[in-house]
Amino acid sequence: MGSGWSEEQAAQPQPQQQSAAANAAVRSNEHSSGNSSDNNLKEEKEKVVKGKLEEEMKLGHGFEDILKYADLPVDRSSLEKLHEQLYVGIFLNKRTKKYWLDKNLKSNCFMLFPRALSITWAEENKYWRWRPLQDSSNTIEVVELMNVCWLEIHGKMKTCELSPGICYEAAFEVMIKDPAYGWDIPVNVRVKKPDGSKQEHQENLEQRPRGRWFEIPIGNFIVRDHERGGEIEFCMFEYEGGMWKKGMVLKGVVIRSKG
Repeated sequence: MGSGWSEEQAAQPQPQQQSAAANAAVRSNEHSSGNSSDNNLKEEKEKVVKGKLEEEMKLGHGFEDILKYADLPVDRSSLEKLHEQLYVGIFLNKRTKKYWLDKNLKSNCFMLFPRALSITWAEENKYWRWRPLQDSSNTIEVVELMNVCWLEIHGKMKTCELSPGICYEAAFEVMIKDPAYGWDIPVNVRVKKPDGSKQEHQENLEQRPRGRWFEIPIGNFIVRDHERGGEIEFCMFEYEGGMWKKGMVLKGVVIRSKG
């Protein structure tokens, strides 16, 4: 017996086949649409978080540009998580810098580790020696002075990365460890603003306690709007006394808002 179908009818997809194909197409479209929708929702959520953060902090200091150099991805899934990371601090440029947000003033703060500074003879092992340091739960790199008669350490900070109108204080963070010598001649410390104005004074390190971290104040400054295209320069130096020096460990330069 024949099937009762003409050749033309047999060549056409049957109702069950059409239904299955249609359902598969719908599921495929829904899956594709779902992924696209999820991505769009994620992007919109991040925009909302960013917008709320900018509004809350009244950003004028470009935190987004700073975070481009973060060593690890920043979690932006919620304002709370983003805040938590910014307050704790984020390492930048392969752990040569650390950036955090002052919780009260909502201002940018930084730590410039030795690799972010310019240190005369720093790559000569007989003068300086690099070594790791466990700082809280993180490992950073510090540098120890072995023996020099020409002490010179320079650092720079872009003013566009600092918060305008905020009073900042800057300081070298160091340790003097025994055996140490050559510190009875004071060292010079200086901060210079983009307009050429500067603060300079001397610090006697001979009388500082041994084996403990302490700060050498550099100076205070405020970044004005018209100065945001320049740099703040920091310096520690002593090369006129002719005395050899040993025993200083340098952790870096801290630049923080002064509340």
